[in-house]
Amino acid sequence: MHDSVVRDLELARGRTLGLTDLDEPTLVAQHDPLMSPLVWDLAHVGQQEELWLLRGGDPSRPGMLPAEVDALYDAFKHPRAERPSLPLMPPVEARAYDHEVRGRVLDLIERTPADDLFTAGMVVQHEEQHDETMLATLQLRQGPPVLLERRSLPPGRRVEPDRVLVPGGPFTLGVDAATEPFSLDNERPAHAVQVGPFWIGRVPVSNRQWLEFIGDGGYERPELWSSRGWTHRTHAGLQRPLFWTGHGTRRRFGHEEEIPPGEPVQHVSYFEAEAFARWSGGRLPTETEWEKACAWDPATRSRRRWPWGSEPPDPERANLGGLGLRPAPVGAFPAGASAYGAEQMIGDVWEWTSSDFVPWPGFTPMIYRDYSVPFFGGDYKVLRGGSWAVAPSTIRPSFRNWDHPIRRQIFTGLRLAWDG
Repeated sequence: MHDSVVRDLELARGRTLGLTDLDEPTLVAQHDPLMSPLVWDLAHVGQQEELWLLRGGDPSRPGMLPAEVDALYDAFKHPRAERPSLPLMPPVEARAYDHEVRGRVLDLIERTPADDLFTAGMVVQHEEQHDETMLATLQLRQGPPVLLERRSLPPGRRVEPDRVLVPGGPFTLGVDAATEPFSLDNERPAHAVQVGPFWIGRVPVSNRQWLEFIGDGGYERPELWSSRGWTHRTHAGLQRPLFWTGHGTRRRFGHEEEIPPGEPVQHVSYFEAEAFARWSGGRLPTETEWEKACAWDPATRSRRRWPWGSEPPDPERANLGGLGLRPAPVGAFPAGASAYGAEQMIGDVWEWTSSDFVPWPGFTPMIYRDYSVPFFGGDYKVLRGGSWAVAPSTIRPSFRNWDHPIRRQIFTGLRLAWDG
């Protein structure tokens, strides 16, 4: 386990450094009020690594940075809107700090019993989550491209039928430390639930389907929207997914390109997803339905580690890791199908569900209490499955993401469901 944790730490750091190998003006600018300057993320991942692995999670313990500098990287003390005005470390100092922290952490891990490596796994996931956030920031950035695709993606295929049946019955929702040692607190504990029969989309909703929704006046018909959704659509002037233009193209990391009809739609809010589902005659799945369709094996009456089985993700089964800079076309991963036949449930786009973010029965906070607890019961909807920008070490069928229903700068899409 030591080797795998060290490998994941190094993979995450390599990705962080690659995403921030940019000129200083790009790193210190705030490219959108929703996002931090990239240089803040760069230092924050090191500061959190030091806090949790070298200082035992105790911010009162002296650290490697002066207390007034250390506090600049506390996400709860300093909201994103004010971070550009803070006296942040410049990029060269942030990189040197991260390097020094990592050296000390690797020495510590060598002396750490395998049973005590959860915190290191949490640190890996934290850094990889910030890497995805930095990709979202770079998508929002205006100007010529600074990222290049480094992986080709498989072609899509026509999928028939468009939905698969998930029969009703019990299944095990969530996981425990014994089966997923690096799962986070809101994924636990595993518990039995009853789910009625339902249908779920074989693949995510595509750009082609979304263009049909627009062409049928989907953004102009209040009867398709919830009252909150219509109010937001009106005030925000929504007419199409974020980054789409009005003439059949989209902006992607500084490039303008034709909208690829076969890709899963991305950069849509929960309210847009909800309206599309109503227009299509379906609905959004609950997160419990989503997880059953993804992970449950009715033949063995047990969970699979991944939709396809126990083997880890690979490029034949899922689009993860960010190197392609886009979702793969729908139907690209038949080898990644779940036991029920649903495909692309891991990677490509985060999928909105109809569920609010609440704890599972028996929830116990992990060492970082503020990871989940402050957000339970707020105005958040759950997203499942990860996106093309997520690292394999940071996603699982049980992983629960959440965001405000108006958000769409993240790599969000949807999959439809229907009553059984």
